[in-house]
Amino acid sequence: MNSPAEIAKNYLEIGEGKVKMSFLKTFLLAIMAGMFIAIAGAGASIAVVSVETPSIAKLISGCIFPGGLAMVILAGSELFTGNCLLIIPCMAKTIKIREMIRNMLIVYLGNLVGGLLVCAMLVYGHTFSLFNNGMAEFAVSTAAAKTSLTFSDAFIRGIMCNILVCIAVWMGFAAKDVGGKVIAIFLPIMIFVICGYEHSVANMYYIPAGIMSMNEYGIGADGLNWLTFFVNNEIPVTLGNIVGGSFVGLMYWAIYLRKEK
Repeated sequence: MNSPAEIAKNYLEIGEGKVKMSFLKTFLLAIMAGMFIAIAGAGASIAVVSVETPSIAKLISGCIFPGGLAMVILAGSELFTGNCLLIIPCMAKTIKIREMIRNMLIVYLGNLVGGLLVCAMLVYGHTFSLFNNGMAEFAVSTAAAKTSLTFSDAFIRGIMCNILVCIAVWMGFAAKDVGGKVIAIFLPIMIFVICGYEHSVANMYYIPAGIMSMNEYGIGADGLNWLTFFVNNEIPVTLGNIVGGSFVGLMYWAIYLRKEK
C-alpha cells in the first residue's frame, strides 16, 4: 500500500490532472459521479423501506451507500466533495486557486445534472411506486426532513460528512488493488450514513426525488420546494462540505508537504 506521505505526494499529480482537463470532459465525468451517488442513494432508500426495524434498516442503508463512492473512484468520475482535496496541490502551488475554483464549479454543476437525471428516471419511470408507493412516501419524508434542518445543523453535518468522505478517498488512494480500494472506502462512508451527516451531492438526489414525488404521486409536504432545497439545505451543506474537505486537505498538506523554514 501507499503510505500517507506517498498519497500526499501522488495527489499533487492527480490534482494537476484534474484541473488541466477540458470543460467538456470534466463536466461529463461529473455527471457520471452525480448519477453514481444518486443510484447508491436509491438503493439505500429501497433497503430502508423494505426493512421494518428502523435500526436494522439504517445499518443496511449504510452498507449499501458506499457503493456510490466505489463507482466514482473505480469507474472514473469527478465528485465535488472529493475534489475539495484540491486544496492540497493549491497550497503546494502546483495548481492555481482559480484552477481549483473552476474545477469545483464545473464538477458541482455536473454532479447536479447527474443527480437530477437519475431522480427523473426513477420518479417518472415509477420505481418509486414500489411497496405501494412506499418509496415515494419515504422520498418525500426524507426530503422534508432535510429541508427542515437549521442552517447551523446542516452546516455542521456537512463538515462532518466531508471529513469522512475525504478520509475515504484518501484511504482509497492507499490501496493498490480494486479489493483494497473498496474495503478502504467502505467504513468511513458507512459511518457518515448511519450518523445522518449531510452530503451535498447525495442531496442533489434525495431532495429533488422528494419534490418530484410530491407532484407525481400526490403526496403533500409543507415547506418542501425547490427554494427550500437550495436555501435550507444545499447552500449550508455545500459550505460545510467545503470546510470539512479543506480541513482534511490542509492537515495532510501541513503534515507531509509543507516545507519547513
